[in-house]
Amino acid sequence: MNLKDTIRSVPDFPKKGILFRDITTLVKEPEALHCLIDTFTAELKDKKIDLVVGPEARGFVLGSALAYALGAGFVLARKPGKLPCKTLRHEYALEYGTDALEIDAEAIRPDMRIVIVDDLLATGGTALATAKMVEQAGGEVAAPDSMELTDLDGRSVLEGYDVGAVIQY
Repeated sequence: MNLKDTIRSVPDFPKKGILFRDITTLVKEPEALHCLIDTFTAELKDKKIDLVVGPEARGFVLGSALAYALGAGFVLARKPGKLPCKTLRHEYALEYGTDALEIDAEAIRPDMRIVIVDDLLATGGTALATAKMVEQAGGEVAAPDSMELTDLDGRSVLEGYDVGAVIQY
């Protein structure tokens, strides 16, 4: 299945000059969603993943489905102030601004194997922020994404991490 055919491209969103790749059209199609999760699962099945971390908000959708398929737990990486517990926090740059993420400070134990999954690898800021929090908690990181915008070179920010992409633009 060609997953690119199921992704909507939205010009000038969230601001002028950005071409937004919208996965909501992929995840609403059962065959496409199964294909994406099955592809990730096949790539990760021998890596003994303990937890999947999904950044807000589309990472929640893909990450929880992947965690289920892998028989792993799931941890939310949320926008600041959304978790009711002690958190780890990391700020990062977007292709159109800055933001921050937080995770539960007690969710990850040292030596756990963690996969980070989100809808998109653009500048790499979200994935790197999430990876830094995982490492701060003592976890070991693997970091695939469902789509990669290669012209934004986010992969270079993640040098040293095992980055994979099912779809590249």
